[in-house]
Amino acid sequence: MAAKDAKAQEAVRKLEEYIEKIHYSERYSDDEYEYRHVILPKPLFKMIPKQFFNPDNTGTLRLLTEEEWRGIGITQSLGWEHYEVHAPEPHVLLFRRPKSFDQVQAAMNGRNAAGKQPAKRK
Repeated sequence: MAAKDAKAQEAVRKLEEYIEKIHYSERYSDDEYEYRHVILPKPLFKMIPKQFFNPDNTGTLRLLTEEEWRGIGITQSLGWEHYEVHAPEPHVLLFRRPKSFDQVQAAMNGRNAAGKQPAKRK
């Protein structure tokens, strides 16, 4: 039993180590979107569940939902979408979000703050 626990702890330690080594590019943009790419360490890429891969056996990931990419250790601010896979380097994930996302979020936050009712005193 202790051997299983030690093995599980080692696996968690390695996973955390790999997650710390995820590389996030600088943002770049065009007229409509801002982009960034995320490079996963190859050992982390090999730990990704098989159901996240394309069924065509090319070894490339399918497009992941936000919950899925966050679940493998990718951390980014809100609004990013996994929109493309770079087949020659399947451990490179390409993300984008609308250029106006930050402005829309700020407007939504302002509206929510303005729409809040003060707490009633009892």
